[in-house]
Amino acid sequence: MKITDNLHGFPWTDYRSNNSNAYFINGRKKILIDPGHAHLFGHVTDQLAGLSLRPDDLDLVVVTHGHPDHVEALRLFSNLPALTAIHKLEVDFVAAMGAQDFQPSLMLQEGELRVDDMTFQVLHTPGHSPGSLCLYWLDEKALFSGDVIFHQGLGRTDLPGGSSAALKDSIRRLSHLDVEYLLPGHGEWISGHENVKANFDNVESMWFGYL
Repeated sequence: MKITDNLHGFPWTDYRSNNSNAYFINGRKKILIDPGHAHLFGHVTDQLAGLSLRPDDLDLVVVTHGHPDHVEALRLFSNLPALTAIHKLEVDFVAAMGAQDFQPSLMLQEGELRVDDMTFQVLHTPGHSPGSLCLYWLDEKALFSGDVIFHQGLGRTDLPGGSSAALKDSIRRLSHLDVEYLLPGHGEWISGHENVKANFDNVESMWFGYL
């Protein structure tokens, strides 16, 4: 599903075919965010095929956090050209959970990430998991929020490594960004600065009291 000229969303529509949103940036470098479960990666392959692309055309795969429904398909890229990236704190978290054994090409940390002509801000946003990250694409004002904040919701904190206090701090921090597209790991994405701002305000008022 086209979001902007160079940005596509591969949304979660059916648990039998996928169970998290993936996003694809179709620039001079091809970037996939959150590839999902390995056994459900066919939905990404199908979406790429609709753009006349294959997984081996990808240059970079970024994972927002280490839960299996986001990270597991990284194993499929071990023999493909794409670099793989995850926050450095999440590598040990994934290993400790025993979800999979992998070594990413890049271990990200807070700061600027340049990919050819594109600039992203890597934001360490713990709470749902210790090394959860969000990517803010400056040119498009697009925030890839993983499982930190959703449309009218927020990430769970009752899983290993979760922290309610940290999640609230992360969401408050993200709310100060100039965001035109809020692109979460599950559910609907949100377009329009005022709609994004209203969602941050509503999530804080509705849910923070329960954390």
